[in-house]
Amino acid sequence: MDFLRPASWEEALAAKAEHPTAVPIAGGTDVMVEINFDHCRPEYLLDLTRIGDLYEWEVGDESVRLGASVPYTRIMERLRGELPGLALASHTVASPQIRNRGGVGGNLGTASPAGDAHPALLAAGAEVEAESVRGTRRIPIDDFYTGVKRNALAPDELIRAVHVTKADGPQQYAKVGTRNAMVIAVCAFGLALHPRTRSVRTGVGSAAPTPVRARTAEEFLAAALDEGGFWENGKVITPSVVKQFADLCAGACNPIDDVRGTASYRRHAVGVLARRTLTWTWESYRGSRRLSEGAA
Repeated sequence: MDFLRPASWEEALAAKAEHPTAVPIAGGTDVMVEINFDHCRPEYLLDLTRIGDLYEWEVGDESVRLGASVPYTRIMERLRGELPGLALASHTVASPQIRNRGGVGGNLGTASPAGDAHPALLAAGAEVEAESVRGTRRIPIDDFYTGVKRNALAPDELIRAVHVTKADGPQQYAKVGTRNAMVIAVCAFGLALHPRTRSVRTGVGSAAPTPVRARTAEEFLAAALDEGGFWENGKVITPSVVKQFADLCAGACNPIDDVRGTASYRRHAVGVLARRTLTWTWESYRGSRRLSEGAA
């Protein structure tokens, strides 16, 4: 195994072009596990830790450009207001030591359906900034996951950053695991309300071959909120709407049986998480409405 250590982004792109099979490593929290268990033995490792740009972020008017190696700890500490769903997901990532090293770029590169960041990125609406010596492109998160641990990157491309839409409403994230820390999700669920566009986005993890959105559930809830005037009146959502949303989210899953849980349990648990996160996000939305009306 050869170890490539570029000193700049340009050198990294050149190395990836010359060695398309090279596996990028920054935090190493995913790659090293695979190597240690002898699940993979890459011919080349491409160390990106010397490239400072990957550890920086920029808050714009509409979105946050998050460098691929920005640690989860920084997201929790510095971007909770702009990216609340991703900050909540970051809290659930393993241990403090791993949160200090791991970043969203590694989750995306590995593309495991159990990756903690995926449901939050799907719910918020994100684009992956991929680059090669041929140029740069932005891949919508909905098109990024192509199969089990497969993504839309070309062999010579590297992830430079992720562009995540800033929250314009409440977001939530929850996952089920055998304990609170150092655990791979049995299933995970992200939910984001977008009052500006009166839309809803979801993200489901570890309950299908890839991270997925529950699109039928999103459309149902957005229509129910609009038709019932809930966005304007801020009333409590009726139990029947909550139940239907949860059932549709569960129906969007295509899980498997494995050592962490059965398919039927995962489907049930996703419905429970959908119900809980909808309750939490809507209460937060109602609370913000009351505060704004009081200020007026």
